[in-house]
Amino acid sequence: MLTEDQKELVRYYCGFGMYGTQALPASGYRYSVTYGTLEYKLITLQSGEEAKVLAFLVELPILEADLFTVRTNMDTTQAAVWTWNKRELKDRRSLYTMRRLDLCTFLGIPPGEGLAGGRPSFVI
Repeated sequence: MLTEDQKELVRYYCGFGMYGTQALPASGYRYSVTYGTLEYKLITLQSGEEAKVLAFLVELPILEADLFTVRTNMDTTQAAVWTWNKRELKDRRSLYTMRRLDLCTFLGIPPGEGLAGGRPSFVI
């Protein structure tokens, strides 16, 4: 069973906003079909599925941190035979986004609003 911290990371990487400790009116799983589906899936994962989710939770923080380390090379265009890849940030962001979308696909949910292409769906 995933811990609350692990579930929080899954929500974050899938593009869902913070939930907090208390449901607010018109937010959270009670008002979003996708959010509710995600919450249900997170508490009913089989052991193999949980292992796969945990593998994503090892990889995604590394990819996210890589986005910030790009700045260490941005001040140098070329040094000896090494040449800076001007697309590095875009390439790393694409890889990070792709893996976040892969997590959503694995969980069988559309990405949340915080992830490119995410569209909210509400229960009325």
